[in-house]
Amino acid sequence: MREPLTIAVSKGRICDEALPLLAAAGIHPLEDPARSRKLVLETSVAGVSLVVIRATDVPTYVQYGAADAGIAGKDVLLEHGGAGLYEPLDLGIARCRLMVAGRPAQRPSARRVRVATKFVNITRRHFAAQGRQADVIKLYGSMELAPLVGLADYIVDLVDTGATLRANGLEPIELVAEISARLVVNEAAAKIKHRAVRRLLQLLGDVLCARPAEPA
Repeated sequence: MREPLTIAVSKGRICDEALPLLAAAGIHPLEDPARSRKLVLETSVAGVSLVVIRATDVPTYVQYGAADAGIAGKDVLLEHGGAGLYEPLDLGIARCRLMVAGRPAQRPSARRVRVATKFVNITRRHFAAQGRQADVIKLYGSMELAPLVGLADYIVDLVDTGATLRANGLEPIELVAEISARLVVNEAAAKIKHRAVRRLLQLLGDVLCARPAEPA
């Protein structure tokens, strides 16, 4: 890639699963992101660098051109809104579900309810699309606690195995969205750095095509 390209990667699970994907595409960070104190990491491909940042910041960095491309969860992209971004690839990693959850005896009703979540925009759209009234309470953690202490009737949160819900007497009630990590590209970079972006898409696309199909 002759043109410089900066890729923003979400910290945590997405980074852990994205690095092997990038490595399979021939893009290796020259330093371990978990150990390095550097904020911008050079890679084995000249001109390509990585920034590993908070998941919620990835769309903003890409939207404003601080990064040319990014790897972020679909939940973050839905919450952000996706302005100024292309979303050309579903990377198929960090899979989970965004769910409405509550006590087993509860089911969504026509009455006005309180919903605790960090996904405020997604939650409002979800309930509005169904014609249901909801007061959305923003929380940043310990979401399962909200129904237990009467703060909310339901929560909207990411669910992987559901073990944390079950441990707190809750269960998934309805699906909001299927979630996985996506590659996003800055709209201007897609034009100005067309060759480099196209090459990145080709490399990652080839890796995804070579992966064995997941069991149905």
